[in-house]
Amino acid sequence: MKVYTKTGDTGTTALFGGTRVPKHHIRIESYGTVDELNSHIGLIRDQDMNPLYKNVLAEIQDRLFTVGAILATPPEKEILKNGQPRLNINRISEEDIVFLENEIDLMETALPPMTHFVLPGGHTTVSYCHIARCVCRRAERLAVHLHELEPTDEQVIKYLNRLSDYLFVLARKLSQDLHADEVKWIPRK
Repeated sequence: MKVYTKTGDTGTTALFGGTRVPKHHIRIESYGTVDELNSHIGLIRDQDMNPLYKNVLAEIQDRLFTVGAILATPPEKEILKNGQPRLNINRISEEDIVFLENEIDLMETALPPMTHFVLPGGHTTVSYCHIARCVCRRAERLAVHLHELEPTDEQVIKYLNRLSDYLFVLARKLSQDLHADEVKWIPRK
């Protein structure tokens, strides 16, 4: 199998199920941004940090492949002619969302309460977390837009929302672990 197929040379691509759409279609933007997010999370995971965080990030990357597959499947193509689901994978579940919430709660027990806004920065790894958080928020916005146009799995939107929270708290926890100063935003008067 060759990497290049030349089928996209005219600016279209195929979704799961074979439907061809322009490469700028909201569905492509949605799962493409999830792919971008997955790459940023891989960059975070490549940093020197507690192996427990690396394991959580690997689990998140796995779930993001699922999110991408769901977003790449138009509703009318979700069920095959034989009545079986096109995607023979575990969907995003409430347990996946609770997993992120539990990880957030665990990190927050070791963090001081938030008393100020935090500016991204302080350490390269922390900055990578903030970049991933921003990309995650964009993926969420695109998934919401897609959902308004064509219904999609609402668990995907919940997962992306919770994931951005996780990435924010991970940035704070890594600031603490790496003895980096959390940069506080103080409004000008």
